[in-house]
Amino acid sequence: MALMDIFQYSFIIRGLEAGIIVALIAPLIGIFLVLKRFSLIADTLAHVSLAGVALGLLFGVNPMLTALATTVLASLGIERLRNSKTIYGESALALFLSGSLALAVIILSLTHGFNANLFNYLFGSIVTITINDVYAIAVLAIIVICLLIFFYKELVYLTFDQDAAQVSGVPVRLVNNILIILTALVVGLAIPIVGVLLIAALIVIPVVTALQLKKSFLRTIAYAEIFSLFSVVSGICAAFYFNLSASGAIVLIMLAIFIIVCLANKRGA
Repeated sequence: MALMDIFQYSFIIRGLEAGIIVALIAPLIGIFLVLKRFSLIADTLAHVSLAGVALGLLFGVNPMLTALATTVLASLGIERLRNSKTIYGESALALFLSGSLALAVIILSLTHGFNANLFNYLFGSIVTITINDVYAIAVLAIIVICLLIFFYKELVYLTFDQDAAQVSGVPVRLVNNILIILTALVVGLAIPIVGVLLIAALIVIPVVTALQLKKSFLRTIAYAEIFSLFSVVSGICAAFYFNLSASGAIVLIMLAIFIIVCLANKRGA
């Protein structure tokens, strides 16, 4: 198989386009979640999106749309529950994670269990990405980036000192709601690339790796972007040439980079 054969297949091109877009926006959200010690929200919303996918399969609607709608609604519910002070933040995540997973199992039992379509959403499938999916991912990514730029100062302030931000007049509840909604959108966008089960890795691992370098905030974001892009592109290429799962290859490459960076830090210490 020639090295450039990969570019002869339109589905690979579409997968690379969608993958690059998602790889760019995932660390932009992940940096705030990791620093706020709220990484589990990505995993929780991934499980919620599984319930959305199951609903789509049950009613014959595009599962991507139902997953997006479900994750956005759940994200608002999580944030409202956290703000109510009736339970701790992690407990709210546990409630939604277990509840959505139980709901997904019940719905899937009504649709006669697992099928090929479900496995595509669980583990990702770049083969099934259409040109309309790429356009939708691009439009939503632009919305996410624009909102991040507009609320950048508030998000940074809130991330490092929420109490001081509140005293300074930052609309804490609004900004937190925006962050969690953007997280829900990124989770929905990442489903075709890495699937429901590995979305959290795409959002968290590049950021955690970049933080090991102990650089400034903006340079940490830049390194996270580099790690994320390299992992997605090389993972898709590896999947094509070695007949592997693209999502599995992407996450394993991310983990390999993390290990390399950690080992390099120990040697340099």
